[in-house]
Amino acid sequence: MKRFQPVVAGVLILLSFAVQYVAGGAWDTVLGPQWWVAAGEHAHAAGHNFTLANALMLLAAVVAGYSIVINAVRALASRVISIDLLVSVAAIGAIIIGNFWEAAAVTFLFVIGHGLEAATMNKTRSALTALIAVAPDVAVVLRDGQQQQIPADQVRAGEIVLVKNGAKVPVDGKVVAGTGAIDEASITGESMPVTKAASDQVFAGTISRGGFLQVEATGVGSETTLARIIHRVEQAQDAKAKTQAFIDRFSTWYTPAVFILALLIGLVTQDVVLALTLLVIGCPGALVISIPVAIVAGIGRAARNGMLIKGGEYLETAAKISAVAVDKTGTLTEGRPQLTDVVVLDPMADRTDVLRWAAAAEAGSEHPLASPIIAAAQEHQVAPEDLPDDVTPVPGKGIVASINGHRVLIGNAALLAQYGISDDDGADQTAHQLAADGKTPMIVVVNDHVVGVIGVADQIRSDAPQMVAQLHDAGVKKVVMLTGDTLPVAQAVGRATGIDEIHASLLPEDKLEAVAQLQHEGHTVAMVGDGVNDAPALATANIGVAMGAAGSAVAVETADIALMGDNLAKLPEAVSLAKRTVKIMRQNIVIALATVVALLVGVFVGGVTMSLGMLVHEGSVLVVIFNAMRLMRNTAAVATSSTPDRGPVSTAKEPYVLGA
Repeated sequence: MKRFQPVVAGVLILLSFAVQYVAGGAWDTVLGPQWWVAAGEHAHAAGHNFTLANALMLLAAVVAGYSIVINAVRALASRVISIDLLVSVAAIGAIIIGNFWEAAAVTFLFVIGHGLEAATMNKTRSALTALIAVAPDVAVVLRDGQQQQIPADQVRAGEIVLVKNGAKVPVDGKVVAGTGAIDEASITGESMPVTKAASDQVFAGTISRGGFLQVEATGVGSETTLARIIHRVEQAQDAKAKTQAFIDRFSTWYTPAVFILALLIGLVTQDVVLALTLLVIGCPGALVISIPVAIVAGIGRAARNGMLIKGGEYLETAAKISAVAVDKTGTLTEGRPQLTDVVVLDPMADRTDVLRWAAAAEAGSEHPLASPIIAAAQEHQVAPEDLPDDVTPVPGKGIVASINGHRVLIGNAALLAQYGISDDDGADQTAHQLAADGKTPMIVVVNDHVVGVIGVADQIRSDAPQMVAQLHDAGVKKVVMLTGDTLPVAQAVGRATGIDEIHASLLPEDKLEAVAQLQHEGHTVAMVGDGVNDAPALATANIGVAMGAAGSAVAVETADIALMGDNLAKLPEAVSLAKRTVKIMRQNIVIALATVVALLVGVFVGGVTMSLGMLVHEGSVLVVIFNAMRLMRNTAAVATSSTPDRGPVSTAKEPYVLGA
């Protein structure tokens, strides 16, 4: 019935005008003036005849206003003085004094405004609707050697799901056979399809654009990445920002204040119409909705582009980011290091010996750089067959391993110094040369004798310099590298990417202190890290950012901002979008307050009636909504555009180095 309220009321108002135009005042006694006198002597005494036109206006006010009164009563039962109560009192008061047109117009415009408000709010939530729409309905699974089509939520973990060309991927899983191109835009926001092959990960809701895949289901139903994203966006869009919480507290006092003001002015001026008009124009509707509509639009736009923002509070904080701290490995670099150098320093050894000892020791290490060393040993067929007897990590320096009675050290010069090993073969100098070339050096020592130095390099991401430049364009004053790698390696990466400041050779607690120092300097800090070694720094930062969060349930649920893809450009885009959202929030507050002030002036100067006040009021509500909906345009991604004003990114910049 609610959806037909404004239609029926509008028809009744039009009929009223038609009756007035055709019949004039000929039907003044339709219900008999004596009936109206019994119902409202004030109206009759004031000369308001109860014509058919007035009856239609009254009926229109009842049709449009009954739900408003019900909502007002329910709010009062919860001890809340709502906007509906302001409109209800104004409309009923207008009826009592015989101003049927004002009563009908106010209630009609109010329900029309609420209908449009609901429709446009649903539009701002379109990103969530779009996410729900991409959720797959059916899946083709292999059961008993046969292909069976079943509902997607009935797939069991471990089952083999077939993904054919054009089909939606129904589960999160790992490709076990086949190749194909998958459109992951619904998850990561990336428009280009990604090639998938054996051992690659795929996500529910993505679409096959070619090929044929057999996928082992690892996440089904509510355990899929898509389901977690939908859940996170739902929570985020309902979460209140600090500004919104303030507005809510303000409106809690503001609405009763409007009642008291209208009552006092009515008593002082003896002008009932003026008092009722003040009730209408004092509605804080535009002010109340100005913040949540911008938050919903901003978070929805971000989700559509593969960026999950935890809520309105984090959106506001992200808009204030002035310093971004980034880890080197996996953020500025590809995160896939490879062995590049094996330098032999012992005349009695060769490259194979150095690599064999290094791989044997690293076989018991969890360090990320262990994998490329072992992979290179396997390639040269010198990989260890057994695990070392014992491995002791030395934080910030390297590891010490026991292998068949031999003590093997792999690390930096500080590790050698700690164990009293002399560097007679120039290992430290060799390590510095490798580090100057952007490689991570590791000195290999067997039985207290240096045998060689190995170098591992992680390729710098091609878009890392552009990301740093775009962060500056988005208003970030300082981009800082926090890395556990050596200073020469960090300097090489810093020069190539345009980093402003470098903190090298850091332990996890050192990264925390570096973030705290930035905050002490007055910065609002965002920390981008892998969530493991960087956990203390991520927790300390004002905003913790997880990159490549697709498939990581922990990152999606806990990160303040989760960038679903591995695209560095999403970071400055998120900062830029947050700034635009907060800017629109402020614009909406100004629009709402300016409208109320202008109407108040209009009432006291003259010319603003109840119906006109309600029309302008509802118009201001729609203005703030449409203003917020500008965030839904693709122009939100301004930070990802080229930066012609800055010119080409220089790779020769000397970053500030801590302690230099």
